[in-house]
Amino acid sequence: MTQTAQSLSTDAQTQICDALNQCVAETAVTTMLAQNFHWNVTGMAFGPLHDLFQKIYEDHFEGQDDLAERVRAVGGHAEGTLAGMVKRSKVTEVEDAPADKEMIRILKEAQETVAGTLAGAGELAASHGDTLTEDLCIERGRIHEKFAWILRSHLE
Repeated sequence: MTQTAQSLSTDAQTQICDALNQCVAETAVTTMLAQNFHWNVTGMAFGPLHDLFQKIYEDHFEGQDDLAERVRAVGGHAEGTLAGMVKRSKVTEVEDAPADKEMIRILKEAQETVAGTLAGAGELAASHGDTLTEDLCIERGRIHEKFAWILRSHLE
């Protein structure tokens, strides 16, 4: 049975909001990875990687906003601190700028992690009949899988 955000049980709202906040956190950390790499990439592939990393962080900034707004629509509190996001995220920051191939590998793995987290959040939402959250998670997951494929292609 399809439910609106307001018709979900309190327990379902809590679970879905927690899963969405995990997605927000991982998207935010991945956004910063891409921006860090955009600023610091060097080498023969500078131009295309600089552009790709920018495309990624611009997309992810919008994506984290969509996810956080869904947290609010479902009735939760969106994690809004960088420290909270970094602490929660399974994607980790990189302090130094690695070589370009390492940047690609790190960002590819981050994309795969976020896609997996989104898939899990979508399944949880579906189990509670929250098709709107499920749809958002599917949409965002497709985007992260596409970026993972693009990045993986650079490594082959």
